[in-house]
Amino acid sequence: MKFFVGLVLGASIGVIVGLLLAPQSGEATRAQLSEQGITLSSNLLSDDLRNRANEALSQGREVYTRAKDELTNRYSQAKSGNQ
Repeated sequence: MKFFVGLVLGASIGVIVGLLLAPQSGEATRAQLSEQGITLSSNLLSDDLRNRANEALSQGREVYTRAKDELTNRYSQAKSGNQ
């Protein structure tokens, strides 16, 4: 997940730097940016990443809860001598 966020962020920064260092005047570049508008990521991509992150977070919480419950049970059994 971090890889994809880094990839999108890096690509976005690359596009911005490329536009700012393009071989045209600053005024022409600003005019181009204002006319076309630059979006760092589309809403669809942002929503997809957000949904995937939320799903991964939910799964991680479930795994954590199951592992915690299992370890708590084993600890209680070991402490009481019931194995």
